Amino acid sequence: MCGICGKLNFDREARVSQPLLKAMADSISHRGPDDEGFYVSGQVGLGFRRLSIIDLAGGHQPMCNEDESVWIVFNGEIYNYKDLRLDLLNKGHVFRTHSDTETIVHLYEEFGDQCVEKLRGMFGFAIWDQRKRKLLLARDRTGIKPLYYGVTDHTLVFGSEMKALLVDPEIKREVQTATIDRFLTFDYVAGNDTLFKNIYKLPPGSLMVVQNGKLEIKQYWDLHFVAGSLTLAQAEEQLLALIEESVALHMISDVPVGFLLSGGVDSTAMLSLAARKTDKPISSYTVGFTNAGIADERPFARMAAQKYGSQHHEITISSKEFLDFMPRYVWHMEEPVCEPPAVALYYVSKLARDYVKVLISGEGGDEAFGGYPNYLAMLWIERFKKKTRSVHGAVSQSLALADKLMRWPRFGKYLPLLEVPFESYYYSRTSSPFRLFNAHYRDIYSADFADSISKEHSLLPVTRLLEHNRSDDLLSRMLYVDTKTWLPDDLLVKADKMTMANSIELRVPLLDHKILEFAASLPSSFKVHNFETKYIAKRCLVGQIPKEILHRKKAGFPVPYAQWLRTDLRGPVRDILLDRQSLERGYFKKSAIEKLLKENVDFGMHTKDVFSLVVLELWHREFLATNPNAVEAHPTFDRTQEILS
Repeated sequence: MCGICGKLNFDREARVSQPLLKAMADSISHRGPDDEGFYVSGQVGLGFRRLSIIDLAGGHQPMCNEDESVWIVFNGEIYNYKDLRLDLLNKGHVFRTHSDTETIVHLYEEFGDQCVEKLRGMFGFAIWDQRKRKLLLARDRTGIKPLYYGVTDHTLVFGSEMKALLVDPEIKREVQTATIDRFLTFDYVAGNDTLFKNIYKLPPGSLMVVQNGKLEIKQYWDLHFVAGSLTLAQAEEQLLALIEESVALHMISDVPVGFLLSGGVDSTAMLSLAARKTDKPISSYTVGFTNAGIADERPFARMAAQKYGSQHHEITISSKEFLDFMPRYVWHMEEPVCEPPAVALYYVSKLARDYVKVLISGEGGDEAFGGYPNYLAMLWIERFKKKTRSVHGAVSQSLALADKLMRWPRFGKYLPLLEVPFESYYYSRTSSPFRLFNAHYRDIYSADFADSISKEHSLLPVTRLLEHNRSDDLLSRMLYVDTKTWLPDDLLVKADKMTMANSIELRVPLLDHKILEFAASLPSSFKVHNFETKYIAKRCLVGQIPKEILHRKKAGFPVPYAQWLRTDLRGPVRDILLDRQSLERGYFKKSAIEKLLKENVDFGMHTKDVFSLVVLELWHREFLATNPNAVEAHPTFDRTQEILS
């Protein structure tokens, strides 16, 4: 796991500055504190910071082939690299190391751009082909690893984080204001744009070829939902085998591996399956909160740790620690994301850093197997609509179904969707037309800002996906949208940035593309069955994890930020959002912000909206400063800390 960066000048006579390249790499040194390396050849430069995980002695980068005509910088892990290496040796390739990085170099020699299709793992990498004067950038299938690029008329720069790009004076720090509404629409920046003009995310499952001053992006992988013919019993057996295989592969490491435990099904399953396959010591980590007023996950995490013999560690964080970290949360995340559990992830990975370099998490199971309550609610809503539209005596059935739904406590908040077509209300699992910044944005935005934005543009990433996947199977359409947006643009950016902030590699076995492809081949009834979510995943884990965990309500790392916003954080949040510099940005009406804050304190309303506004304002303070490359150097960081304290 590492941080990569680089620059390609389109003019062959131009030269990349090595001091610039080093400054770019230094800006992301937290991603790789163990080593650094650089390759500069005229118009191109590659930079690297290393966190040593595999082949500790031989994994120095940038790395090249035998005649130094192909160079690579690589961030991630390739879990099938040993099999690939053996095949390449049989084809006559000569290896100098035992690293997975060198495997990619020789794969490129053998298969060209199609080398990415052979890889099983998480990655963001850049290959410079000296003979062809060609730069290849590639990102893994689901976007576990980030890869950003910036383009001007004269150059392309790239990096694992935007901070590296912003070091280059050719990349201007200009806000793409249209993206602000996209963020507030989804609570994350869906799609390939960022809040900066001319800085973009390379899409998951895509590669970019830059040659002769031309840039082309190609998609090499997509998720196809086509149900096969397996019985439920056959599917359970195959799924468990796939998960066991993936966990075993993700345990490959030359350094100790630990487990994040949330007390839920997926993280417990990861620990359970790993403990049965290794004789090495295993550690586990979880987090709790002081004065939380919410369910405590730690007893369930302790139960799992005791059952599977892991050395268990816990940390408790307070509202003050949450508040103090907020500027750094924004600086590390880079993309504005309303994700309070990310703060918990930062602290628990900071704890783990004293013991391990690698953590394994259960992220991804809900997106693959329909684990979120909104999937269940929306399927029942659409089923009810279908019943009421029937002209063949379905009145009694419709009334019976309505009675069943109204008895379900969660159903009430979804009632507005009864009057809206699916394509018009499914923005993602976190958003809908009825969200505050969607239904009432003109009441909150200033008149000029409201006139400048386009909801059609904000929704474009999702509308394109819904148009591409027009299946009659609504669960498949929802899972497709969320796998393409919510997963990479919210969950995975959180997972990567918060762990790498502490120089920790996070691995996610349930996002192995073979598991995702298998899940997509299953009927939706295997995933959401009556009123049970993640049906087949839970069935295949019967006997693998304690029943107390298998059948408990989903929680994750619940952060009591809603309570804190109304109590401990009330004053500091008000100071941030009503500060003169915040209001002078011209995005919002002061009266509307005051109303939001009052309704939040009085009635507990608009919690995510208030948090999103805080994140957005702190993002401006962190990234529009004159020196965005170190938090300690930010003039705005000091001012924000003064306000927060």
